[in-house]
Amino acid sequence: MNVLRFSDLIAAGKVSGQRVFIRADLNVPQDDAGNITEDTRIRASVPCVEMALKAGAAVMVTSHLGRPTEGEFKPEDSLAPVAARMGELLGREVKLVSNWVDGVQVAPGQVVMLENCRLNKGEKKNNEELAKKMAALCDIFVHDAFGTAHRAEASTYGIAQFAKIACAGPLLAAEIDAISKALANPKRPLVAIVAGSKVSTKLTILQSLAKNVDQLIVGGGIANTFMLAAGLPIGNSLAEKDLVGDAKAVIEAMKARGAAVPIPVDVVTAKEFKADAKATVKAANDVAPDDLILDIGPQTAAQLAGMLEAAGTIVWNGPVGVFEFDAFAKGTEAIVRAIAKSSAFSIAGGGDTLAAIAKYGIDKQVGYISTGGGAFLEVLEGKTLPAFEILAKRAQA
Repeated sequence: MNVLRFSDLIAAGKVSGQRVFIRADLNVPQDDAGNITEDTRIRASVPCVEMALKAGAAVMVTSHLGRPTEGEFKPEDSLAPVAARMGELLGREVKLVSNWVDGVQVAPGQVVMLENCRLNKGEKKNNEELAKKMAALCDIFVHDAFGTAHRAEASTYGIAQFAKIACAGPLLAAEIDAISKALANPKRPLVAIVAGSKVSTKLTILQSLAKNVDQLIVGGGIANTFMLAAGLPIGNSLAEKDLVGDAKAVIEAMKARGAAVPIPVDVVTAKEFKADAKATVKAANDVAPDDLILDIGPQTAAQLAGMLEAAGTIVWNGPVGVFEFDAFAKGTEAIVRAIAKSSAFSIAGGGDTLAAIAKYGIDKQVGYISTGGGAFLEVLEGKTLPAFEILAKRAQA
C-alpha cells in the first residue's frame, strides 16, 4: 500500500518549522478517580511526537478518550491526565489546550495536547466544516492511531482530506507493513487462527480468510459450530445451530482450494462453566449430552501446533479455549508456545489474544502485535480501512 510516511518527510528535511498535527490513540483506561491504570497507548505514541520535535516542528497531538457527548465537556472526559503522563515520558511540559478548533498557539520545538477531539460537534460524523478547520491548523497531518483507522471521523479522515500534507506516523506505518506482509504477500503456508464465542461476529472474517489461507484453525464457541457442521456431538456447548450451513460452506470453500479447516479430534469437557469444574479429556465423537466443551484436547493441540510450527505466516485472533480457567488453558498455551517456536512471521490482534500473549509472556516471539481491535478485525474481513484509503489517495495527489 502506497502512503506517504512521516519518516520520509523528516528524511527529506520537510518538517522543520512546520506545524504538525498528530492524531494519536491515547484512549487509556482510568480508575474512578481519573488515574491512568495502563499507559501502553501513551508510550506507543511518544516516538512519533519525539520524531516531530527532533525535526524542529511545532507539534499538536490529540486523541479521543472514552465516549463523551459532543459539545458537552465533563471533567472525566478530559485528556489532562494523559497530557501529564505524556509530559513525564517526554521529560517536558505538555500543555493542554481547550477550545482549539479555531486556532492554536504553538512554536517550533514545542508540543501541546489538544483536548479530547470527540468533544467537537461534528467529529463522529466527519463534518466537513470541522475537518477543514482542523486541517487549517497544520502544515502536515500525521495519522498515528491504528485503533481508529476503521472510522471515518473529522480527526481521522476529514483532516487527511483537506490538510496540505497527510501522512502515516510510525505506528500506523508499522501496521500497514505487518498487514501487507501477512495478508497481501504472505509466505506460505498461511495459517489463520480465528477463535471466539460466536460464528456470527466473525462470519465475514471466516469467509474472507477462506479465500486466501492454507489452514483455518477455529476455536472456542466457533469451533463448536464447525464441529456440528462436521456431524460431531457437542452436548450443551455454546454454538450457533442456525449458522451450521455457513460453517459447512466455509469448510467446502477451503476444500475446493485444497485447503482445510482442521476439526478437533479430542476436546476437554466439564459439566459446569466454572474455574474449579472437573476437566475431562474426550474423543470428539464421545461428547455427552450434558457436556460443555471448554478447550481443545491434547491430540488436537499437538496437531495444530505442528501446523503452526511449519507455517510461513500466522494470523491470530482469539484463544482456542477458556484460557482464563487453568484447567481449560492447555490448548491455548500449546497454540501460544507453537507460535513462539515457529519461524513464521506472525501477526496477532484482539483483546483476548493480547491477554493470552501477556499470560504466557511471548510478546517478543510474535512478529507483530496489532494495537487496534476493531480495525484489525475489519482488515481480516478484507475491508479497506478509511484511514488507509484516504492516505493512499493523498499519496497519489
